[in-house]
Amino acid sequence: MPLNPSRQRRPALQIAAAAVFCLLLGWLAYRALFAIYLDSERHSSAQRLDAFALSLEATLSRHESLPGLLALDPSLAALLREPGDPQRIAAANAYLEAVQQGAAVAVTFLIDAQGNTLAASNWRLPRSFVGHNYAFRPYFRDAMTDGLGRFYGVGFTTGESGYFLAAPVRDQGKVLGVIVVKVGLEAMEQALIGAGDTLLLADADGVVFLSSDRKLRYHTLAPLSPKAVARLEETRQYGQQAFLPLADRAIPNAPATPIRLALAGETARDRLIHSRAVGGLGWQVVQLGDPGEARAAALGVATAIAFATAFALGLAAHFRHRARRREELRRVYGELEERIAERTADLTEQIAALESTKAILRETRDAAVQAGKLATLGQMSAGISHELNQPLAALQTFADNASALLARGRYDEVGENLQMISQLVDRTGRIVRQLKTFARKEAPTPQAVTVASAIEHAVMIVEPRRREIAARIDIAPQLEGLLVIAEAGRLEQVLVNLLRNGLDAMSRLPTPRLEIAARRQDDMVAIEVRDHGPGLADEARHHLFEPFYTTKPAGEGLGLGLAISLTIVESYGGTLSAHNAADGGAVFVLTLPAAGESDASPHP
Repeated sequence: MPLNPSRQRRPALQIAAAAVFCLLLGWLAYRALFAIYLDSERHSSAQRLDAFALSLEATLSRHESLPGLLALDPSLAALLREPGDPQRIAAANAYLEAVQQGAAVAVTFLIDAQGNTLAASNWRLPRSFVGHNYAFRPYFRDAMTDGLGRFYGVGFTTGESGYFLAAPVRDQGKVLGVIVVKVGLEAMEQALIGAGDTLLLADADGVVFLSSDRKLRYHTLAPLSPKAVARLEETRQYGQQAFLPLADRAIPNAPATPIRLALAGETARDRLIHSRAVGGLGWQVVQLGDPGEARAAALGVATAIAFATAFALGLAAHFRHRARRREELRRVYGELEERIAERTADLTEQIAALESTKAILRETRDAAVQAGKLATLGQMSAGISHELNQPLAALQTFADNASALLARGRYDEVGENLQMISQLVDRTGRIVRQLKTFARKEAPTPQAVTVASAIEHAVMIVEPRRREIAARIDIAPQLEGLLVIAEAGRLEQVLVNLLRNGLDAMSRLPTPRLEIAARRQDDMVAIEVRDHGPGLADEARHHLFEPFYTTKPAGEGLGLGLAISLTIVESYGGTLSAHNAADGGAVFVLTLPAAGESDASPHP
């Protein structure tokens, strides 16, 4: 029975309607949340600007009474009455210098009624204010006429900016001159820099003279009027600075919404603008905030609301669909039970067969590894059996010598012979124990092992092969005190494999030479075995540590030596690698954890 087309289209229409509803709800939530976050940002910015404004006003007002107090000193009025008297000049300079140091201001200086500087705290410096005329400065004119002058600008003599405070010096009601105090605002600029957002401090004309970003200094919030430009040139407030607009458009005063601006040297982006008046000179502090955080927060919450709505609608649809499908699932469930029972029976048989196969593989692998160990043991036993003949013959010789020396009463030499016999017996025992350790399958017991002793024993085992090809084995002297965490017998087994491989690689050379070196590397010890043979072929390097891979002729090895060595080394947390030396030959590098002072006593 064909389905009704309208019923086929209904799910798609329902999904589309739900998507539109979720998007609309998310958009409305974003608009509302963005407005809330912007209000919160405005409140935080207002508090931040209030704190900065109060700090700046406190800094400015802290020194406002200082010029008036300085003007009371009689030495200043005396100098203004007799400007040419050297003693009065020296006294005024010393006084102003002491005041500058005690009040921690930038500079203090005394100006006569014509604007000439008669004394200054910086009279010792090359760029002293003494002798310069500052009649053109507004703070001088304001102090002469109104009693107190305030002015911020760049120093005409030093080029350093600061806040100038000036007060008249009177004598019997007559204004003789002006005392000026210059205060640096470096601390306030550092406070701007540490505020986070871009903060600007602008004067009454809109010229930015302090900024958290120094490259924005001496820009303007809006284009200057001709009258303002003329006044700035007359007073030389900011020296020869060129006043360029701060942005590609005039910065409005605290707009309700973010404004897209392109600051000097930056690309255009949205800015949240806040401003506040500071002090009594018409200054204002402006914050150019970034609404991105508020926008991201609003977008995140709105997205979460949209997804939560979608989830709720989907959950409702799911439960509705679940009720419809419940009956169908009951029917299908019965069919699935039958099929599952059939498949379970088949899988049970397959799993049993797989386990049997895995057991066979494990047995085969263990047998192959054991066969490789026994083959290697056979190769080692042939050389060691020959090696045992020497200490046994030496034992006979030393025993005979000891009997003869004892009969002659040469007891010191008897003791030496007995000591040599003991060492030979110990050596023979170690060779036998090495064979037993190699053949026996046992759990390793890592402990502190002396590297020098392990190398010595390994060299002793391969001694027959070394003599057979007349090779020379050079052992680096820097071995004393090196300890590794391993098991003595297994470490010697690894070294024997590496030494035998190196000797075999040089068997056809006229002067074969093998080098052994060890060094400490942080918390590891590296042991290098280098031969001067033909080196490793590229193909061999990629398969060296694979079981049953060998480059030796048939009958000389099963290719298990390096594979077993790698297994032993990795069981101690070490590594085994190989590469070719730059000047020829193969280098095998064995690294093992170094034994610390707290480890067990060294195993020989």
